[in-house]
Amino acid sequence: MPYLIGTVLALGVSVYATALGLDRDRAFYPTVLIVVAAYYVLFAAMGGSGRVMVIESVIMAVFVVAASLGFRRSLWLVVAGLAAHGVMDLFHQHLVANSGVPAWWPAFCMTYDVAAAGYLAWRLTRNPARRLPVA
Repeated sequence: MPYLIGTVLALGVSVYATALGLDRDRAFYPTVLIVVAAYYVLFAAMGGSGRVMVIESVIMAVFVVAASLGFRRSLWLVVAGLAAHGVMDLFHQHLVANSGVPAWWPAFCMTYDVAAAGYLAWRLTRNPARRLPVA
């Protein structure tokens, strides 16, 4: 069920953002990447481990850099960052023992990230003459 919910929610949010015009601004998807990366830090805070919060913050920083570079240079870096975060979700429990992460979260987040990356990639390739605006 988390796989289905993650996919439907990511596509629903993305399609709604397009329909409303939110993703006309190139900051939308980099912000999404930063927010999804921040959840593991939140879960570490909920788990009560300062050590795990530091580790999760370092991991988050990698995705914040990807989002920042993607915002400034190419949204393809954001596509890669979202997809990479989805892959990281698969292995997260083997990298960090974060007791605050709900059991269903990695499956949900992985499918959300991959679906959002796919949608953004589709938007970027749909009409090459009409790229999302440059900063």
